[in-house]
Amino acid sequence: MGREPLSYAQQACIKSVGKVMHQTGMLYPGARVGVAVSGGVDSWTLLEVLRRRQRIVPFHFDLMALHVNPGFDAQNHAPLTEYLARTGLPGHIECTNHGPLAHSEANRKNSPCFYCAMLRRTRLFELCRQYHLTHLAFGHNADDLAATFFMNMVQNGRIEGLSIKDAFFRGELTVIRPMLLVDKATIIRAAKGWGLQIWSNPCPSAGHTKRQEFTEKVRALHGTDKMRRKNLYRALERWQLAKTPGYAPQGEEEPGGGL
Repeated sequence: MGREPLSYAQQACIKSVGKVMHQTGMLYPGARVGVAVSGGVDSWTLLEVLRRRQRIVPFHFDLMALHVNPGFDAQNHAPLTEYLARTGLPGHIECTNHGPLAHSEANRKNSPCFYCAMLRRTRLFELCRQYHLTHLAFGHNADDLAATFFMNMVQNGRIEGLSIKDAFFRGELTVIRPMLLVDKATIIRAAKGWGLQIWSNPCPSAGHTKRQEFTEKVRALHGTDKMRRKNLYRALERWQLAKTPGYAPQGEEEPGGGL
């Protein structure tokens, strides 16, 4: 990978992930990270950012792409196959029936999105165990954090966001969200700069999720006021970081810094 010039958005993604990794002790030497790649802009960008972080951090960690196709289009993950071949990253790609099953009569109790997501996460956990991975990384961003916070408060009566780092299975697996402090617009600009080929989601429920509904509500809350939006996001980010185990707020500089 050459030292090509990076845009502001690309640098913002790389630096934010590095800062979070350093402040939370997210990774450690010899970590084996599975990245859940859906094909959307967030997980795609996360994979690219972590690939670049590998040459910056002062220790070695492994990356592996994990794609669980929901089954609406068995071929639409072709861009990921090409990306893995070009970069040399290992990956696991499989096609399931999770999507059609979630929209069938077999699922009468839950929303299709909830049921499909549950099946996908269960399979991702199985793959982490199969490949002896220590971490599972999701591409949730700052917009997701804000939407989830208000959704949990209004729908469930809970003050709860999205964990940056969370241990599962008695500490055998750590779920991480390295881009949780990066806003969606910045991620989109970074992905365009890297030429990542985002593929479409043919799911009939795409764009009609509860999280999407609350994303629009959050946008209505701050409107076009950039300072109000910045303060809202910054408050939630600080709150979520403070709840993260091992968080060290004094670590402003990352080891082995630079791009």
